[in-house]
Amino acid sequence: MQDVTDLAFMSVITHYGAPDYFFTEFFRVHAQSHLEKHILRSIDENSTGRPVFAQLIGEDLGHLTRTVTELLRHNVAGIDLNLGCPAPKVYKKNVGGGLLREPAKIAEILGALRAAVPGVLTVKMRIGFDDTVNFERILDLVNEHRVDLLAIHGRTVKEMYRSEVHYDAIARAVGHVRCPVLANGNVTSSARAATVLAETRAAGVMIGRHAIRNPWIFRQCREQFAHDSELGRVIPNPPSGTPNGSNRRVKDNAPCPTSRDAVVGRVSDPPFELSKAGQRPALLSSTAPGVFRPTLADVRDYIDRLYRATAVPGLPERLHVNKMKKYLNFVGQSVDVAGAFLHDMRRAETEAGLFAVCDRHLLAEPARAFAAEPYPGVIARPNCETPSLLADGCSLETITA
Repeated sequence: MQDVTDLAFMSVITHYGAPDYFFTEFFRVHAQSHLEKHILRSIDENSTGRPVFAQLIGEDLGHLTRTVTELLRHNVAGIDLNLGCPAPKVYKKNVGGGLLREPAKIAEILGALRAAVPGVLTVKMRIGFDDTVNFERILDLVNEHRVDLLAIHGRTVKEMYRSEVHYDAIARAVGHVRCPVLANGNVTSSARAATVLAETRAAGVMIGRHAIRNPWIFRQCREQFAHDSELGRVIPNPPSGTPNGSNRRVKDNAPCPTSRDAVVGRVSDPPFELSKAGQRPALLSSTAPGVFRPTLADVRDYIDRLYRATAVPGLPERLHVNKMKKYLNFVGQSVDVAGAFLHDMRRAETEAGLFAVCDRHLLAEPARAFAAEPYPGVIARPNCETPSLLADGCSLETITA
């Protein structure tokens, strides 16, 4: 995820349970573009022990191949093409999700990238721009150009993050393409991840903004999948072509694969009731026994660690506090049902004020459980801290839960 999957956040997530691999923030590719140094740091200084895929967004064939050549000089696990960003300032440039209107252009881009990438080539996409008329054609192109891994967010570009996720469309893709598919969209918890796998038959899930809210989610997914495996619900071997050959993948998309973020596993006989097409799967079981359940004291530790990790020499305190608010807008969705933490946190202006709010809401009952799912009606509003005119593409400012 833009503004999220940087070196600092990767290190914090790794402390609580790393994804199986990360995807960088996207490198913007155009005639004047160069490899952004802060994104390169997440590749060159990666000490998480997990592979990192370099994510590209652009549409010019020559500059895309130039950028790939430059990136292959670094320790990248592969190259990822963004066909999913729904931000208007992005799709109006006919990149990201905007390309879903032009399958012929996607064919040219995938052909150029496949020729330039000797290793793993991945794609992240949505199911369409304002409808799904091109969906099957683009899936055909994924096969034609031998894409190695496909992540699908189950909404159209115009649906942004507001509608229900169309898991039935992801399931159709699983049956259509030859590479593994990661399901993305409203993967809010480990129990939800298991349900989504049952619904879609995907090779795994990609987790984005809910890894900001809950940095333990990758650990929890592994524990949930291990429990399901003991019950005979997880197929032990992934489809051929899954990067690194494991049947469990966790990625920050996310991103996503948090930033990003992705967990990969397969489910045999579905242990959950399948929902009607296009609706969120109904959860028929709670979080599995043995899955870690963080407390509010654990959340307080996460916030402190994240604050220290994101500190930059010379950054004014107020700007650092505002950056933290963007993360805490998501964290607050699982702190209290009334949204009181969010209300107070958004009014903090100093480090001392911010942590006073955290202590008041998180340490009054430190042993109380941090909710596995966001509380209904408690909405993240990350754009409240920065004017929307300054919002950058698929950054935290443009995403609501």
